[in-house]
Amino acid sequence: MEQQHEFYMQQALQLAAQAAVLGEVPVGALVVKDGRIVGRGFNRREGSKNALTHAELIAIDQACRTLGGWRLFGCDLYATLEPCPMCAGAIINSRIDHVFFGAYDKKAGSCGSVINLFELPYNHFPKAEGGILQQECAGILSDFFRKLRR
Repeated sequence: MEQQHEFYMQQALQLAAQAAVLGEVPVGALVVKDGRIVGRGFNRREGSKNALTHAELIAIDQACRTLGGWRLFGCDLYATLEPCPMCAGAIINSRIDHVFFGAYDKKAGSCGSVINLFELPYNHFPKAEGGILQQECAGILSDFFRKLRR
């Protein structure tokens, strides 16, 4: 199972690298159902000039289109960075079962770092597991911001 999580996180890291090339904060995400990637996304806020274009929201949108509905029961989401409150809300509302993320986000992480929105009394309770390829996921972010400061 661990190899499977690492495989999907590697895919999400490739998406994050695409974001970095475009000058976007390098976060990648994908939605998986029954071993098939049904949604992919990477941050697009700078290029789109839209606060809503986080990697997770783009991946969720694509998964909904691929599967033909807004309920993503039986789906897992992989993200290189712990989801923020907006993305955690979308995960709850789309009924994603499980979230796997790489780097923890001490400033906005809403799957345990700042708050765990999945433990609040909403109508759906996704499970979350962080730290998958944590060093690689944190590293791509650190490298990006180090280059940006130069």
